[in-house]
Amino acid sequence: MSYHPPLFNGSGFSCPHCNAYAQMEWNKLYRPPGYNGWESTSIFQAICQRCQDMSIWLCNFSENELAMFDGAGGWRQRVGEEDGRMIYPAVAMAAMPSEDLPENCYVDYMEARAIASESPRAAAALLRLTVQKLCKHFGEPGRDINADIGSLVQKGLPKQLQEALDVVRVIGNEAVHPGEIDFEDNPGVAYSLFQLINLIVEKMITEPRQIAEIYQTLPAKKLAGITQRDKPKT
Repeated sequence: MSYHPPLFNGSGFSCPHCNAYAQMEWNKLYRPPGYNGWESTSIFQAICQRCQDMSIWLCNFSENELAMFDGAGGWRQRVGEEDGRMIYPAVAMAAMPSEDLPENCYVDYMEARAIASESPRAAAALLRLTVQKLCKHFGEPGRDINADIGSLVQKGLPKQLQEALDVVRVIGNEAVHPGEIDFEDNPGVAYSLFQLINLIVEKMITEPRQIAEIYQTLPAKKLAGITQRDKPKT
């Protein structure tokens, strides 16, 4: 299932609780009545129409600005995806890992997911480490990630997967060394790495496993015939 990152005032996205893509019901929260009646706040809730659980969001606009929006056509038409951020739950902006992610990569991936909202740079560095461990899982030494990717290319790694691996490698390097990528101005670049990790696992682990499982359901005589057919000719 594809992952759709949660977006402020978004009509639908991958729920941070049930992980399913679902429509969201948005509500602006108000303080209890005071002298002037119910008072506007900058806090919103998005209710998943699949599991009915909620996420909590903080809008960038001030309470006074939002109060004016209420009387000028409604806030829904006045705020965009960039005008707020999710404050609960804190780890849901990145996709959950593939079920086939190797166990020794899982801890790094989940740690990156837990800190991505607070430190995209640290998350990117951890995901680079995840790719380094994946390269070792694919039979490479695991000491030099650049050399490992080059070796996989020589062994027939498709160009799209080479590009995915290099994206995580390069951005991960930029996170720990002075570079050209500004994570503060573009935190979404770190979130894209989670999807690339899952794509790499899907293409290099999940799909081959599924094909092998189906192949082994063929009758034994058919499998033997295929083996005989593919023996080197002398």
